[in-house]
Amino acid sequence: MKRLAGIAGLAMLALGLLPLAAAADPAAAPANTQVVAASDPRFRYEGRFDFSNPASPVVVWEASRIAIDFSGDRLALRFRSITGEAFFDATVDGATSLVDLREKTPDRTVAIPVSGPGPHHLTLFKRTEATYGVVHFDGIEIAQGATVSPSAAPAYRMKMEVFGDSITVGACDLDGKDDQWDDRSTHDVAYSWATLVAAAYSADYRNMSVSGMGLFTGFVDVLAGQMWDRTYPRADSPKADLSTWMPDVVFVLLGDNDDSYPRAHHLPFPGNFVEKYVSYIQAIRAARPKAPIVLLNGAMWAGTQSPALLGAWTTAAARLEAADPGISHYTFVHWTQNHPRVADHRILADELLAWLKAHPSVMPVGPQGS
Repeated sequence: MKRLAGIAGLAMLALGLLPLAAAADPAAAPANTQVVAASDPRFRYEGRFDFSNPASPVVVWEASRIAIDFSGDRLALRFRSITGEAFFDATVDGATSLVDLREKTPDRTVAIPVSGPGPHHLTLFKRTEATYGVVHFDGIEIAQGATVSPSAAPAYRMKMEVFGDSITVGACDLDGKDDQWDDRSTHDVAYSWATLVAAAYSADYRNMSVSGMGLFTGFVDVLAGQMWDRTYPRADSPKADLSTWMPDVVFVLLGDNDDSYPRAHHLPFPGNFVEKYVSYIQAIRAARPKAPIVLLNGAMWAGTQSPALLGAWTTAAARLEAADPGISHYTFVHWTQNHPRVADHRILADELLAWLKAHPSVMPVGPQGS
């Protein structure tokens, strides 16, 4: 199965990727190098970025990609104004390095290994979710006299948009027995069910998911209805221009935190969950009038084992489907007590791929290899 450009395969687990060393001052390029500014039109940006300053766009959302082709035997990535933690995969000619960026460290220029004079292809892929951290991208440094050019556009066959919580963002998917939230290098959206499904369809996709988020309540302050159309995952964020990228299909996997948060705090399940869910999907429909919307449930305990959530979600899905023939639903059979690991995401993706193959009207194309 082909993967999205810049997304590492499962074999990356064996590579032993380590954070790369960084120069102290990204403002001035070393001798014999030149800077290619982030505003250079030869960069290809895929995802929902903050372009309010084109010379220093903010990489916000998980699975965002930046690509360019270049020549020469040197490459460094230029970052600044790091908020929180942001982990990236930097892939050059198929070789991937982990880029580890953390708040309260100097602005960073991260050297990336390059073999030979080129030409080379770079893809930068954001592994970690928007609420963990964001960072300004200021471009790249390459050898003096080297050249850059637009990389060939990936052979995407469709566009796919996904809204979800920690399940969909791949939280804890590289952890061992227990979920942990201190080292975000083990939270990698590249292995999420959503990324795997997008890859199976060769889809250009956007992942707008936030760990702990619910429709009515959750473990974070922001609610799904407050951030789905924003540049940042905050209720006070400027709205994104949704007209610039229109998906062919939308997937929504939400509700787990509406059950798990009140359960953890000895509170009742939200009585108006159905209304919140229906209103949320209707807002997405208004912005995505032609795209099929697939409502998903399950993958962790609450979705299939909690009568309150399962009943409320089923009621909401039935109400939406009755009013809109472009809406359908699927409940995952496989579920986990902790967050899904890499192997679980593969099972979830295979389940959904089988369902999609049996419902060809949902997707405008079939999966690769079918």
